Amino acid sequence: MLCISSPALRCPSFGKTKTQHHHILPRAIVTGLQVTTNHHHAIIHSMPSEKVEIIKSLEPWVAQSILPFLKPTDESWQPSDFLPNSSQPFDQFITEVQTLRDWSAMLPDDYLVVLIGNMITEEALPSYETQLNTYDGIRDETGADTSPWATWTRAWTAEENRHGDLLRTYLYLSGRVDMLMIERTIQNLIASGMDPEAENNPYLGFVYTSFQESATFVSHGNTARIAKEKGDLVLARICGIIASDEKRHEKAYIKIVEKLLEVDTTTAMLAIADMMRKRITMPAYLMNDGHDASLFSHYSAVSHRLGVYTAGDYANILEFLVQRWRLEKLEALTSEGRRAQEYVCGLAPRIRKLQERSHERAQKMKQHGVKFSWIFNKKVML
Repeated sequence: MLCISSPALRCPSFGKTKTQHHHILPRAIVTGLQVTTNHHHAIIHSMPSEKVEIIKSLEPWVAQSILPFLKPTDESWQPSDFLPNSSQPFDQFITEVQTLRDWSAMLPDDYLVVLIGNMITEEALPSYETQLNTYDGIRDETGADTSPWATWTRAWTAEENRHGDLLRTYLYLSGRVDMLMIERTIQNLIASGMDPEAENNPYLGFVYTSFQESATFVSHGNTARIAKEKGDLVLARICGIIASDEKRHEKAYIKIVEKLLEVDTTTAMLAIADMMRKRITMPAYLMNDGHDASLFSHYSAVSHRLGVYTAGDYANILEFLVQRWRLEKLEALTSEGRRAQEYVCGLAPRIRKLQERSHERAQKMKQHGVKFSWIFNKKVML
């Protein structure tokens, strides 16, 4: 998914109490279709103790209002529901695999690059569960904690885990991709981890997850649409069912932020502004196949060109969240909160202007191709 950078403005103070500054790996920031890197000083445990108590006090509400978004395992789809059944007679299994291959043969190489990138992002799930478990007030202290927050994190992870399994098996059976290079990319990405600059702070973290679940819904929905247009109905169904999961998870995280805006309006508003100033970047921005140092940038550029996820989608999601959280109508804000409100509510038009300028620059640039190891070093136009 492609994310553009919002203007580099300083965020308001977020009541940071316990901080530690250290250098981390360069953070990729996509501006238009070009990626730059910068170093940031990571801040940790920025949430005051009284805010931790607010988060913990919401546990009964989480049990009642958020856990119902989860589906029981017996009622959930599984990857095997959409793939050739290996337990049936060999000839039948081979016939189903051949049918899958015949349909996947109609998919162009650039589409495969985006599908692989999306799959690799889903496969880095261990990093995402780890990230949630760093947040003060919601972490799973024992690894099997029965608190509503911990229950949500583990069950959400279990539901998400199916996405990478399904896409990975489909791509493996298609015979069109270099699984060795894909697997190396996955291993490198999980080893690299991620840092969305959430500061172990659930106010910030849930803003991030709200945006990211919306983005993955858009991305998988568009890959489903393109697969259907190309004639691969199996893949269209696969991407569609994953998109429906992302939409359900999006609703849960949006509802959490909505609750934070209700019980602690100014702090939640400041958190939204803080994350938007930092720029919501795809969690897989550190993907690395060992060959292409700009792999994320190149994958994002192809995704943008195909219309799977674009800077326009970024602005659309922001507008949707502003409307869904009714940010323009928030009252009882401090002066700092009102400045954050004004900034966030006016940001989408500014992003669209940046998008227009980026598009104009891209039109003047000579289009060029890049080889992707994921598809046996075939060249794909950016």
